[in-house]
Amino acid sequence: MAKRILLIGGSLNQTMMMHKIAQALPEHECVFTPFYAEGLMGWAARHGLLDFTILGGRHRRETEAYLQRHHLPVDFGGQRGNYDLVVTCTDLIVQRNIRKKPIVLVQEGMTEPEGLRYQLVKDLRLPRWLANTAATGLSDQYEAFCVASTGYRDLFIRKGIRPEKIFVTGIPNYDNARQYLENDFPYRGYVLAATSASRETGKLHNRLAFLQRALQIADGRPLFIKLHPNENVELAMLEIKWIAPFARVFTDGNVHHMIANCDALVVENSTVIYTALALGKPVYAEVDVEQARRLLPLQNGGTSAEKIANVCRYILALPERKRRQVMRRYRLQLARQASHVRA
Repeated sequence: MAKRILLIGGSLNQTMMMHKIAQALPEHECVFTPFYAEGLMGWAARHGLLDFTILGGRHRRETEAYLQRHHLPVDFGGQRGNYDLVVTCTDLIVQRNIRKKPIVLVQEGMTEPEGLRYQLVKDLRLPRWLANTAATGLSDQYEAFCVASTGYRDLFIRKGIRPEKIFVTGIPNYDNARQYLENDFPYRGYVLAATSASRETGKLHNRLAFLQRALQIADGRPLFIKLHPNENVELAMLEIKWIAPFARVFTDGNVHHMIANCDALVVENSTVIYTALALGKPVYAEVDVEQARRLLPLQNGGTSAEKIANVCRYILALPERKRRQVMRRYRLQLARQASHVRA
């Protein structure tokens, strides 16, 4: 019997992942929504105050355009309800109207390092979104967590996530890097610097030092700069004009194709590191490259979406009674945590 599945997008990358998973579930009714929030955060998003996040701005526009372009059924905010399963790429916010539904969480990409904000979120039980992707998986409000690799499985277990909930499936968009070798990007023989939106999400980042390092690594070779889709382009262009005036700058385009054709990648902290590592490119990053190599998503020829779809089928096949027991245990756990915080 066909089931109704709500797939929650966010960034364009997340939305594309959701689409691939839905394509691998043709026997079910799959419905999409851009990412959303309720309460004060929802109000802030509607008034443009969160346009630097997946709740608005360019991310929201690109997601809506993608859904329209592919003629996908949309239920904004999952308001029609009656869904048998929810699939999402983040549990930093778990919306109220899906908390009683079985949820499959899918890792979206590289997680951020476990800095001070992560420790505060975990120790003081602060909102997970304060730690950004470092807090991925900490909600425990899902029945299954599909992760990129065995390296990430070990990382998430170390963070306290229950091993029985973790499924190593690989993740769409990062499971078949070799496909990017065939592209129509016309350039070769350059060093690519891929920027991040660290400053826009409240983290410290010395962009001038980053550009100077990219110039040093290029060492006379052409320097191409791909700007992150969610950063302040006007500010970034001023900095580039000052430090690297002869660099060629791209505000859009397929970054994976650019990586496939480059001599080396210079990056701060971004999932695109995995594309470069999978293709054997030299990587200069502000994160531990060897650690990133250990976490490299499975390169399974683009079959991650099907593997995730099989996890969804498994969760849908669980008896309703068992799912209710799981949710009851979770609600009791939340109550105990709330009592502990009040004490």
